[in-house]
Amino acid sequence: MPCSIESLKKLALLGAVDECIKISSSEFTEHISSSSKTAARILKKLDDENLINREIVQDGQLITVTEQGLKKLRDEYADYLRIFEKEGDIELYGYVVNGLGEGKYYINLDGYKKQFENKLNFTPYPGTLNVCLANYSKHTREKLEELPATQINGFTDGERTFGSGKCYKAIIEDIECAIILPSRSHYPSDLLEIIASVNLRKKLNLNDGDDVKILLKQNNHKYP
Repeated sequence: MPCSIESLKKLALLGAVDECIKISSSEFTEHISSSSKTAARILKKLDDENLINREIVQDGQLITVTEQGLKKLRDEYADYLRIFEKEGDIELYGYVVNGLGEGKYYINLDGYKKQFENKLNFTPYPGTLNVCLANYSKHTREKLEELPATQINGFTDGERTFGSGKCYKAIIEDIECAIILPSRSHYPSDLLEIIASVNLRKKLNLNDGDDVKILLKQNNHKYP
């Protein structure tokens, strides 16, 4: 019997990630090279494991991949990245979004600014580029913290305590930059804050909604 992950991948490729698809067991056999009975058992197993939502209708089944199913696919993809991109870069894809305007305040704090200058070897522009990751990149955002990083220490100014974070070396259109991951953040997990020595929005003529490709330097993501 074909393994669950392969069958789940087939359903995702048929569009069950973005919308509900209608398919019969006999139709599914064409995609997994198995019998109709086996296909029916596989779909039931995926449903029992909460990897898909399934509704039996008169002439087929209505199927969507669940969040748990998406996580399983992302984990599988992350494993392939580790196998085939171990010696290369990781590509992240997303689009520019408007931030909350907090980046300028935090980056200008001496406790952070001096660390950026000393550890990243550049003086950051007072502001961040905010990028919302595309669905197929979100798993990489979740895996970032497993990679070695440049540590940014927390500090206190006598009145308030500011948290720590990590930085990851990256490149956007040949401009060196750094992804910042605060240890504690109210931002959603698919949102990245990026700093550079220049105003990335202005330098790259970026507007909200514009697509962005970020190269995470896997072999050299830790600054000296």
